[in-house]
Amino acid sequence: MLKNKKALIALTLIPQYFTVKWLAHYPEHIESYYSNGIYPYIAKISRITLGWLPFSFGDLIYGISLIYIIRWFYKNRKRLRKDTKAWFNDIAATFSIIYFAFHILWGLNYYRLPLYKSLNLNAQYTTEQLETVTKKLITKANAAHLEIEKNDTLKINIPYTKGKIIALAPRGYNNLKQHFPHLEYHPTSVKKSLFSYPLTYMGFSGYLNPLTNEAQVDALIPASILPTTTSHEIAHQLGFAAENEANFIGCLAAISHDDKYFNYAGYTFALRYCLNEIYSRDEMLYETLVETVNKGILNNYKEVREFWEAHENPTEPLFKLFYSNYLKANKQNKGMESYSYVVALFVNYFNSNTL
Repeated sequence: MLKNKKALIALTLIPQYFTVKWLAHYPEHIESYYSNGIYPYIAKISRITLGWLPFSFGDLIYGISLIYIIRWFYKNRKRLRKDTKAWFNDIAATFSIIYFAFHILWGLNYYRLPLYKSLNLNAQYTTEQLETVTKKLITKANAAHLEIEKNDTLKINIPYTKGKIIALAPRGYNNLKQHFPHLEYHPTSVKKSLFSYPLTYMGFSGYLNPLTNEAQVDALIPASILPTTTSHEIAHQLGFAAENEANFIGCLAAISHDDKYFNYAGYTFALRYCLNEIYSRDEMLYETLVETVNKGILNNYKEVREFWEAHENPTEPLFKLFYSNYLKANKQNKGMESYSYVVALFVNYFNSNTL
């Protein structure tokens, strides 16, 4: 009887898969009935249930699950050869349950209406428009830098503990919701990852657990990027699954924050992406523009670059390849490159809105 139940659960994976692919053709319905319908209630219940814990419950479950999987394979190593069908049913049934939970609890947000459509923005932009916005960002970033540090050659050191930065991040959303009411964020559930050390060597600065709705940030990354990293993961919690959209909303939250260090992090975050895009289009224009950026800002960029370079290892490309394929499987066709698509949102939004 148990074997039949497992086989039946495993078989539901097929209709689940085709149902998700069918729903992907109706982003307006996903936007209305899921992302702005039942999902906010699911997310709030998850954060109320687990947000009060001082550690990541999701990380704990990941760790226990990994141990269980290794133990299961060890105990069933002989059975794998003798009863392949039963082994396959066990794996497929487990995957089917996780696939269902993933999409119901968060994953359907991958198929919502693209943010540029919700904001009535263009999807494309010219190099001239990019240059105009980049110059605006340079002005704002330089001013934010000089408000904190009078010497324009010195990098900014945020004088808060990383725990305090994480705790302060939601305040940016309190201000941002005045313009975008659907970005209300309460209760909070942002935590340092229990796996910060391996996460760093995998090349990631944070992630959302889609099953528990806990946002995890890498506690080892430089403090200068922690405000935008934390704000990025909060955007995921609010249902913005696409990486470029989470980058955009997280940046706006930092810029909207009352704290000058968050403002600095937000402006320099957007500037870095825009400068990188200009470099890929016109290296001479890049060299001209980067000369106008305060050296202290460039030193902050250098600090972050050297941090990641110091933690490079042979396995990092494998983890990023896996995650890139995961993104492609969830309607982000460019994989890891999806993060950089935030430039289109920056250019078209800042061209028509005050920085």
